[in-house]
Amino acid sequence: MHMYNILVVDDEKEITDAIEVYLKNQNYNVFKAYNGEEALEIFEKEEIHLVLIDIMMPKLDGTSATIKIREKSTVPIIMLSAKSEDMDKIWGLNIGADDYITKPFNPMELLARVNSNIRRYTSYSNAKEDKDNVIKIGGIELNDETKEILVDGEGVKVTPLEYKILYLLMNHPNRVFSIEEIYEKVWKEPAYNPDTVTVHIRRIREKIEINPKEPKYLKVVWGIGYKFEQ
Repeated sequence: MHMYNILVVDDEKEITDAIEVYLKNQNYNVFKAYNGEEALEIFEKEEIHLVLIDIMMPKLDGTSATIKIREKSTVPIIMLSAKSEDMDKIWGLNIGADDYITKPFNPMELLARVNSNIRRYTSYSNAKEDKDNVIKIGGIELNDETKEILVDGEGVKVTPLEYKILYLLMNHPNRVFSIEEIYEKVWKEPAYNPDTVTVHIRRIREKIEINPKEPKYLKVVWGIGYKFEQ
């Protein structure tokens, strides 16, 4: 069995120690950091497969560290926050986090989130060997063999979740998917937080559309959902 490395970042040692126990019981290898600067140092040296990071920390906070990690990696990032306000969660997703958990958290939910994000990341990383597995619509090209997205011939970096959303919509051009349907097909679980889809769609638009406010490809069908227009 492959040993996955998880970086846990929180300035409260009791929390990092508790999370370490939960993760090690699931056979994960754990690296611990107590601020954003330490987290980035470990991230540079080690092969990290998932990051669990607190928002409020000294030296370098979780949002700043997330932005820096996202500049160089698509590794899954789950934010830990003591705040329950929706704006904090949406802000975290907007800057590149894949998921969030509000403290105090249920250990079983934490493990479920970690397991599902690791599963998505590794299935995305292990590119299929199918040939001619390319979808091209207008200037957007998706290569499911190499997991690459090209916009007018130029490669763009997308996270595993963004890729899976694009693949779903481009594979069914002009078909309208509800937000709940997208969540259930991509996240492979009941739509417990469909608002996450809207944030990911916004991020995809910023990467593939000339004018994200007037999208040519990824369109909203008000009151129903989203479609990729052919």
